[in-house]
Amino acid sequence: MTVQTIEGQLNAKGLKVAIVAARFNDFIVDRLISGAIDYFVRHGGSEDDLTLVRLPGAFEMPIAAQKLARSGKYDGVLVLGAVIRGATPHFDYVCSECAKGVAQASMESGVPMGFGLLTCDSLDQAIERAGSKGGNKGVEAASALLETIRVLEQL
Repeated sequence: MTVQTIEGQLNAKGLKVAIVAARFNDFIVDRLISGAIDYFVRHGGSEDDLTLVRLPGAFEMPIAAQKLARSGKYDGVLVLGAVIRGATPHFDYVCSECAKGVAQASMESGVPMGFGLLTCDSLDQAIERAGSKGGNKGVEAASALLETIRVLEQL
């Protein structure tokens, strides 16, 4: 007996993807966006098939992701942002609600979403995860989204 395995191919050709990105901490988020766009193009996608939506912050991203997913225009939605811990519990609420909202939007719409929200304790951690020694989490989120789209096509 052979186990049937379903895996996604990392080929972005022909896919239409919306990128929802926060403007807050934009010097970090811009690096995540650049990495994600470069990833899609290097894997056969076209910049013409990408739509970038900018919003004030992470808390606002789930509703835009949901609306984009429900539009029927996109094969997937990539959510990118950066929240850096401050002196108050605000960080915890924003990160939690963004994660829950994006997951809910994906489940309700059936459209896969890549989650690239950095949740860092310091600016140094954010810089590390936006293209320095920690890699670029925008690239990683784009890769996970691409693979998920291609797996779901087979199910």
